Amino acid sequence: MKQLSTTNRIRSIIAASSGNLVEWFDFYIYAFSAVYFAHNFSDSTNPTIQQISAFGIFALGFLMRPVGSYVFGSLADKIGRKSSMVFSVILMAVGSFMIAALPSRESIGDLAIVLLLVARLIQGLSVGGEYGIAATYLSELATEGKRGFYSSFQYVTLIGGQLLAVASISIMLLIFSDEEMHEYAWRILFVVGGFLALGSLLIRSIMSESAHELHKHEDRGTFKALLASWKSFLFVVGITAGGSLAFYTITTYIKTFMVNTAGIDKTLSNNIMLVALFVLMLMQPLFGYLGDKVGHKRFLLIFSVSAFVGIYPLFMLLKQAPNTYVIFLIVLALFVILSFYTSVAGIFKAKLFPEHVRALGTGFGYAIPNAIFGGSAPYVALQFKNAGYENHFFIYIAVMMCIVFIVGCLLPKRGQLN
Repeated sequence: MKQLSTTNRIRSIIAASSGNLVEWFDFYIYAFSAVYFAHNFSDSTNPTIQQISAFGIFALGFLMRPVGSYVFGSLADKIGRKSSMVFSVILMAVGSFMIAALPSRESIGDLAIVLLLVARLIQGLSVGGEYGIAATYLSELATEGKRGFYSSFQYVTLIGGQLLAVASISIMLLIFSDEEMHEYAWRILFVVGGFLALGSLLIRSIMSESAHELHKHEDRGTFKALLASWKSFLFVVGITAGGSLAFYTITTYIKTFMVNTAGIDKTLSNNIMLVALFVLMLMQPLFGYLGDKVGHKRFLLIFSVSAFVGIYPLFMLLKQAPNTYVIFLIVLALFVILSFYTSVAGIFKAKLFPEHVRALGTGFGYAIPNAIFGGSAPYVALQFKNAGYENHFFIYIAVMMCIVFIVGCLLPKRGQLN
């Protein structure tokens, strides 16, 4: 890679990260505002059934991630990381503006559900490409011995997007009543997201390209080239399957669990998540730094064991928490467990692949299990709850953590990475 000055390196990291933040804000605002608009796209009066419908579409949006990871990952390996990242954020803006303008099911019938699905598929296509390119870009900018620290900023902005989504809802609740949020105010969130996405185009224009030897490989960004790294691809799939399930359970489904199962007030749960996500965001560089010292592979193993042991009892404690402070500490404990994964996952996945297939391999290997196990987490959990077997969802999580542990043990040592 061409050597960049410290100024250019920092500027490029900020530019890439800010665009990443906006993309994830636009994507996650759907999950956090679903409790306010779900009734517009369902004929059921049961709040749980309404949210199952909304999160079902949320899960279907994840199915476009493999397509997006292929389209934008292949593009990034063929023409460069910068151009591909610019194109992906344009699609996110389109999806956000579509959701903001959608009429309700009461107005146009089932067509409203179809249009909502189309908008989410567009957003899924966009964010599907974003993960692999961002992980690749940050890993290529990183200097030796600081790769975990640099790459942790991908999850700083990913979590920051969630944080911004939760914060925006808290701000909206200060301005609008709960009734107004259900009626029309939720649309404002998607309008803001669309304009933020357009604004990030300008910021990304100052990025420096991180890959400079792509032209040497005629098969760059193709499945043929990816086939040569099939072991690395399977490693990424195995790690992501359990990691994504834990991530969306802990950062997304937990809010629904607090309201529907633990009986915690919507506003209170929103404010708890707001503060906890801010702390989680700040944890990432620290854990990334520690991961560089301790070893990224060890961090993944610590994550799999602590998640296997800790997720279920901590969720159960939420139902018995006596006050707000205890609830916050429980959520924070879950976030500490998650940080062993989020702080180093991106760098480990990216460095498993050679440069000419890195964005495609990282993104596609992430998107497939993320779509199957990650995006479906709230939907699957609610289905278990609706069937009367809510606790069985945590058996599913435990099994996936065993898979992460096994794959983690098989990962190559640091010196064997690209």
